[in-house]
Amino acid sequence: MMTTRRTSGYRELEHIADWELEVWAPDLASLCEQAALGMYELTGARLVLDKRLKRELEVHALDRESLLVAFLTELLYLGEVEGLGFDMFEISVENNTLRAQLSGAPFKALSKEIKAVTYHNLAINESPSGLEARIVFDV
Repeated sequence: MMTTRRTSGYRELEHIADWELEVWAPDLASLCEQAALGMYELTGARLVLDKRLKRELEVHALDRESLLVAFLTELLYLGEVEGLGFDMFEISVENNTLRAQLSGAPFKALSKEIKAVTYHNLAINESPSGLEARIVFDV
């Protein structure tokens, strides 16, 4: 029986010391969303469901890999400083600028902490179904 891979998604890969996430999606905006969802899953994030809030975010970078790292780093910052996590995203990317409408809530629980998003072996590659990347997180 042959299984087909969804057009967007993520999965954790085995890594010696840190955490590695493989993400795939049809375009860069969707790839960033899947990376964010996967990052939150790695941390075991659970949100307070009755305290929903919205945020806007804008990041700029020189290339799409740097844009992905800047976006995820900004989400980590909001989690660390304000205790916020997000589970719904409306993302657009144009001319190396990412704009996002975020919907989320304060963290109810986090089981693991990510220190940083790294550039280790980071490359966003074209695939027959869109884009793929592997992201290593320092823990």
